[in-house]
Amino acid sequence: MLDGEIVELYWQRDEEAISQTDIKYGGYCRSISNNILRDAGESEECVNDTYLRAWNSMPTERPERLGAFLGKIVRNLSLSRLRHRTADKRGGGEYALCLEELAGCTPGGQGPERELELRELTEHIDKFLARLKKQERDIFVSRYWYMVPVDKIAERAGFSYSKTASMLHRTRLKLGLYLRKEGLL
Repeated sequence: MLDGEIVELYWQRDEEAISQTDIKYGGYCRSISNNILRDAGESEECVNDTYLRAWNSMPTERPERLGAFLGKIVRNLSLSRLRHRTADKRGGGEYALCLEELAGCTPGGQGPERELELRELTEHIDKFLARLKKQERDIFVSRYWYMVPVDKIAERAGFSYSKTASMLHRTRLKLGLYLRKEGLL
């Protein structure tokens, strides 16, 4: 079923929308959640919560790209669950490792201007990613958006672990230089 047809089912409040969403995007959503949580049970709960969020938000939103819409919801729900789970025991897992890897090339701090800064940072990162070669961009996004472990990215790309880790390191360095040049670091 096409995305537009599934979205129309949501707008008609037809429960078949959930079934069709699971058929088309269930594996995708579970993969995102499991990369973050590393727990099939919790991932399944996040996927179900994603469908509920989609159901509740569709009367006001009509996403153009249903997969991206669902991916963002499941990622945010999974990250929230992970933060809650690890509130007392910081560290460990791909989430913490990804944040640690990116720490040197992203601005930090807090304050009332933070939301505006984050929007500007997002725009600049999007521009930076658009300039990368497709393979380099795919590897970077797999690691830092989907939080796929480096060994799985390497296997999928047909590279060694060290080549993939080096590519990620070089891309982080390029990102840091780009953000410094733009005055964001």
